[in-house]
Amino acid sequence: MYSLNSLFLLDPKITFLNHGSFGATPKPVFREYQRWQRELEVQPVEFLGRRATGLLAESRVALGRYLGTPADNLVYTQNVTVSMNIVARSLYLEAGDEVLASDHEYGAMDRMWRFLSRKRGFAYLNQPVELTSHADFIESFWRGVTPRTKVIFLSHVTSPTALIFPIREILQRAREKNIITIIDGAHVPGQIALNLDELGADFYGGNLHKWLCAPKGVGFLYARPEMQNLVEPLIVSWGYEPEAGVSPFLDLNEWSGTRDISAALSVPAAIEFQAAHNWERVREACHQLARNAQRRICEMTGLPPLHSIDDVWSRQMVAAPLPASVDVSQLKSRLYDEFKIEVPVHEWDGNKLIRISVQGYNVEKDVDALCRALARLL
Repeated sequence: MYSLNSLFLLDPKITFLNHGSFGATPKPVFREYQRWQRELEVQPVEFLGRRATGLLAESRVALGRYLGTPADNLVYTQNVTVSMNIVARSLYLEAGDEVLASDHEYGAMDRMWRFLSRKRGFAYLNQPVELTSHADFIESFWRGVTPRTKVIFLSHVTSPTALIFPIREILQRAREKNIITIIDGAHVPGQIALNLDELGADFYGGNLHKWLCAPKGVGFLYARPEMQNLVEPLIVSWGYEPEAGVSPFLDLNEWSGTRDISAALSVPAAIEFQAAHNWERVREACHQLARNAQRRICEMTGLPPLHSIDDVWSRQMVAAPLPASVDVSQLKSRLYDEFKIEVPVHEWDGNKLIRISVQGYNVEKDVDALCRALARLL
């Protein structure tokens, strides 16, 4: 696999196998980011007071083409956590209602739903799912749906277990039952192809600073046109009383006061960077390297993956089980302190896991280094 390492700013002394946490930005995209920051500082009033709306609209057009939806169905946010909070806090849920999620959701989002459920009285439920096949996943998740289910909340790619969930049929069934669907796509843009209009979620949030490699602090919220009227602003600002002809969805959420919009304006450059480097080829090479890493670690420990061996559960991010005796905090620290390997090690549902992320700057020797270190430390 040809490495793009020279095009990134990463410290060459670190074996970086944790792109999934915060991403990494290529040098050309970072230069574009800094160019926008300098342009803002030359005349801040001109930039933010007169040009920002138009500039953000242009950037959203490029993002919309990339994500398969008109630009006005998207609004830039800081990250998926913000996007999901906007939607969750907008919905009028009350005692007797249920929000159904899987048992693989991101911890911050579990906390968000639990916080709101305690304030408003609805139930937040984490349904265990089967990973023997996509069909088994769908049926096991759907067993959690009841007449009280008002919202289905699912990760498209899970954070703790690095799995791609087959969400399309879940979304179709939910539409038939008039159940609102909210998808956490934090790990999707840049890692797997996404066409939002074809997918059919009511709401979808994605991060652009992870796998798309945009600068830190930019994500998006998608709302299906028929559902945009439900969205209320997380922060009430000038957009609360929009002028005639202005999309309330955009005006309520795009401007919440002075902020640096340079990361959002750099998104087209991130899209162009990946297109220029044949990113389909890069993603496939990363997928093969990630699967190889998972296979080698599972052979080392004698523990099988959480999922069936089918090639449908992952792309550039995988999780491998570790022995129950492992102290995850100590192992993570030793991998970094003694071997300069940046990789997350954590516990999920009683399982000790190591999650490996592979991006275009990684090569086989990075996986070799991890496996050698694990062989010594385990």
